[in-house]
Amino acid sequence: MKWVKDIGPGVLIAAAFIGPGTVTLCTIAGVSYGYSLIWAIILSIFATIFLQELSLRIGLATKMNVAEVIRKSVKSVFLNRFLLILIVSSILIGNAAYEAGNITGASLGISGIINYEAINNIPLFIGIIAFVILYQGNYKIIERFLIILVLLMSLSFFLTAIITRPDISALLAGIFTPKVNEKSILIVLGLIGTTVVPYNIFLHSSLVIEKWGSIKKLKTARIESFISIFLGGIVSLSIIVTAASVNTQDVDSIIDLAKGLEPLYGKFAIYFLGIGLFASGITSSITAPLAASYVAKSCFGWKGSMKSTKFRLVWILVLLFGVIVSMIDINPIEIIKFAQFSNSLLLPIIAIILLWIVNNNRITGSQYSYNYQNIFGAIIIIISIVLGARGIISIF
Repeated sequence: MKWVKDIGPGVLIAAAFIGPGTVTLCTIAGVSYGYSLIWAIILSIFATIFLQELSLRIGLATKMNVAEVIRKSVKSVFLNRFLLILIVSSILIGNAAYEAGNITGASLGISGIINYEAINNIPLFIGIIAFVILYQGNYKIIERFLIILVLLMSLSFFLTAIITRPDISALLAGIFTPKVNEKSILIVLGLIGTTVVPYNIFLHSSLVIEKWGSIKKLKTARIESFISIFLGGIVSLSIIVTAASVNTQDVDSIIDLAKGLEPLYGKFAIYFLGIGLFASGITSSITAPLAASYVAKSCFGWKGSMKSTKFRLVWILVLLFGVIVSMIDINPIEIIKFAQFSNSLLLPIIAIILLWIVNNNRITGSQYSYNYQNIFGAIIIIISIVLGARGIISIF
């Protein structure tokens, strides 16, 4: 059972990208386009596996967060400041917006389970849980708590997908015959943006330092990351498959999806999906503030542990913003959709930065060759630029 001790950073990354935003977008994709956009999730998962592998490699090789590597390695003052401002603004502001959706999603999951329409003070309850877990300042406690929730979430969505009895031939067609048009391009970009999350790049490099802190653990970290993110992709896939079985277009959230499944699968559908939504919401409610604190710490060169005052202040502010917005009549879903679209546009920039770092022998050392990574990275960059350009054109 030695392998159990190596579970951690990758699972937390999966917990971070499978949030209510992912659940909502996958639901809309399945209801509106059936299996035809599954290829976008497959592409996103492989891009995530690739980019997170570069991130953890950088963390183990340098013992620094990616943001810290950029701060110390980019010699041009203008470029250095530009990249750090871009990182800080996109992560802190983006995570605050995401946090509102995360807490709202977890609250909707609970309200669905207890069959209570109003959310009321449930976001405060979610916020208190996240606060207690984060305030411990203990990586192992956070890790174990999120591993349990991710397993619960994965099982919930996977079982729900199985009972819908998906059409295997249509499923394979959705994987191997990519389709995209002017109506679906923004959903495609949203699926990419909600899976390849920029803050995860910075979070992963920090987590592997907390967990292992040695390049000798590179192989272990790569395997753990691959399996965890792949299973996260199965969750996204399961949600699309489940949503595709609903014979109505009047579905905007996972709770609507559960109600649509009720005639076929009974009232237990709301419990399966409610538990999955709660788990996805609360895991992301913990990882988003945590990532924001790690990024701020690296960009500003703060010293100290997870228990330091500055570190705690950042995640408290992000968490507090999420709780407040969740308790008032502001719908964060549109904000999240915009943030996910923005994430997809940031993808080529992040990929270029990561490839530059790993190919710089002065930073990561010269004991590894990156030929295959460079080829795959170039493919990701080209695809993301083409899709991003189509998305921008479709808007205007």
